[in-house]
Amino acid sequence: MTEGNAVTASLDIREIRREEFGVLGRLMVEVYSRLEGFPSPDEQPRYYEMLADIGRFTERSGAKVLVAVLGGREVVGGVVYFGDMAEYGSGGIATTIRDASGIRLLGVDPRHRGMGVGKALTRACIRLAEDAGHAQVILHTTQAMQVAWGMYEKLGFVRATDLDFMQEALPVFGFRLRLDTRA
Repeated sequence: MTEGNAVTASLDIREIRREEFGVLGRLMVEVYSRLEGFPSPDEQPRYYEMLADIGRFTERSGAKVLVAVLGGREVVGGVVYFGDMAEYGSGGIATTIRDASGIRLLGVDPRHRGMGVGKALTRACIRLAEDAGHAQVILHTTQAMQVAWGMYEKLGFVRATDLDFMQEALPVFGFRLRLDTRA
C-alpha cells in the first residue's frame, strides 16, 4: 500500500481464504453490533447471521470477499465486492442496475480504525470495478456509520436518493461513484 505510514505499508488487501471465513465473520458481527444507533443482533438476527457467515458471499457470481491483512497474518477488516449487481442483495433498485459494481459490508477492527484500512478496502473495490469496465460503483450506509459515510464522500461518492430503501425500520442511504471508463 502507498498510504505513507507503517500500518498501511504492511497492509495487504486480497481475497479471503477459506480458513479466514470465521475470523472475518466474528469481526463483522463485533463491528456492526457496536455501532450506536444500528439494530442489535436481537432486532435483526438474520442480518447478523449473514455477517457471521460472510464467507458465503464467495459463492455468488461475480462477488469477492476482500480482507485487509496486517503484517501478513492478522485480519483487520473486510468488505464484499459485487461485480454483478443482481447478486448485491439489498432492498431498493440497486439489484436492477447494470454496468455497475457494488460494495457491501465494509468493516474494520476498532483497534485499527483511522489507519487507512477502510479506505484501502474501498479503493481495492473501485479498482475491481474499473478493471471490469463498469461505469459506476454503488454502496449503501446508515446514519450509524458516519465515519464510513465521510470516508466515502472524500473518495468521491455522492448521495443517490434513488438508491435509498428501508431495512425493516432502518433507513439505508445509497451512494454512487461515477467512473471514467474512457481509457
